[in-house]
Amino acid sequence: MTHTPAAARRAHRQPGEIFGSGFSLFADMLYISLLTSIACLPVVTAPAAFAAASATLRTAAGDGTPATSGAYVRALRAHLSVGTLLAGLALPLLVAVVSVDAALARSALPGAQVVAPALALFVLGAAVVGLRAGALDTPHRLSVREGLVRSVADPRGSLLLAGAVLLAVVIAWSIPLLVPLLPGPLAFAATVVVLRAPAG
Repeated sequence: MTHTPAAARRAHRQPGEIFGSGFSLFADMLYISLLTSIACLPVVTAPAAFAAASATLRTAAGDGTPATSGAYVRALRAHLSVGTLLAGLALPLLVAVVSVDAALARSALPGAQVVAPALALFVLGAAVVGLRAGALDTPHRLSVREGLVRSVADPRGSLLLAGAVLLAVVIAWSIPLLVPLLPGPLAFAATVVVLRAPAG
């Protein structure tokens, strides 16, 4: 039994496929966005949800198979662990600390003009490192340390991810209804950045 190469499968349109494989990948990304948004509702599952989105989209882009809810759920179960849940617990704590610092930055306290941009850069950097950590595959899966190392070692990729995060923030601010569709593009952007600059 012969297997069709992945590139040939991606180039060949399936029956009823109107727009081609590129549009199918885009549709898969939006579908995974919705699943990720649902999986992030408990908050503590957010790191595992983003990692599962990255793994599912990596597979869909690599071998041309459509992303399914079953594949996403399997990836989510594989990424759920005590460590990822503890990392998820750190998210509301980080939000609380940033909110307090932002309130102080808006006050008339000395140094408020310096704190505000520093806080914005810290949040942006944390988002970039978090996305990179979620997009890593084994043996560095969901490693914040490895995500930080690669962020520093690949500044161009980090700038690309920072641009994606800023664009997502602008979209969420201007069109809040699109927020559930943002996790997929962010996870896919992080995956592409990680794949374009492998470790070593």
